[in-house]
Amino acid sequence: MAFEQKIRMEENVKDTVRQLLTEYLQANGQRKTPERYAILDTIYTIKGHFGIDELYHYMESNGKFRVSRATLYNTIILLVDANLVIKHQFGTSSQYERAYKNETHHHMICTECGKVTEFQDESLKQAIANTKLKKFTATHYSLYIYGVCSKCTWAKRRKKKSK
Repeated sequence: MAFEQKIRMEENVKDTVRQLLTEYLQANGQRKTPERYAILDTIYTIKGHFGIDELYHYMESNGKFRVSRATLYNTIILLVDANLVIKHQFGTSSQYERAYKNETHHHMICTECGKVTEFQDESLKQAIANTKLKKFTATHYSLYIYGVCSKCTWAKRRKKKSK
């Protein structure tokens, strides 16, 4: 796919999520503030997971729009409620990612260092897609696999050898 075509697709996604946010705000009697749209645009620029602090620093460093942490927290809650952002709880930290047109992926979480790695596996996707759920229609899912990453495994081995 050509670079220009990818840019156009990203802009189409941003236009769509802006429209979805507008409809959500109107339906729920909430204000359409420039801060909310700036946060949404920033989130849909980020690939992968992010925390509130990362989002705050990203918005601050890009200088396009400054918002308070309180505004970020409140807006993230609103965007989760509007199904435009997904919240993940990886151990003790909350991470977020865009929801609209986000490709299904899985997560490996290291129980030692907390690192989260995304991966895709077609056989897992197919197994989940083919699973019959009684009296339930799945719209999306998250898969978390907990364990120890290779970096932490090597660190443990080195520590044992040095004793």
